[in-house]
Amino acid sequence: MQLIPQPQALHVVGIALRTHNGEAFETIPAHWARFSQAQLAERLPHRLSDDVYAVYTHFENAGVDIGGTYTMVIGHAVPANTPDLPPEGLIHVVAPASQRAVFPVEKGRFDLVVEQWQVIWTMADLRKTALADYERYQPNGSIDIHIGVHGSAHDPD
Repeated sequence: MQLIPQPQALHVVGIALRTHNGEAFETIPAHWARFSQAQLAERLPHRLSDDVYAVYTHFENAGVDIGGTYTMVIGHAVPANTPDLPPEGLIHVVAPASQRAVFPVEKGRFDLVVEQWQVIWTMADLRKTALADYERYQPNGSIDIHIGVHGSAHDPD
């Protein structure tokens, strides 16, 4: 894990899924399949890069914990001044500026993302903001999980 500042909010436009961890093993793979068929990059000519983001946000207990239902949006980063109305069928979400605990996943190993999340969930001393976390998938195969944390990841503010 590495702590890095995210000084600017991350704006992502993509397809949304409302789910919870009890059903995630069924709903999230199907959501990724929908994303791969959506040819989203072609619909977002103003995207900042070809990186793909999976943003977890709109937690049922936002700001408190990540339990309950949440929204997962798979899409691309867009400029902050992107119009409020994304293309039909898409949603615009924001991962606010914050300190981030970044957890790398072995390059190209999408199959290890869930395993890394399971490690993160066991870290009781990781002071999560519970506002928006995300996975970043780069065209070169790099994968990172970014968790919003208060102050330093382990110490009081």
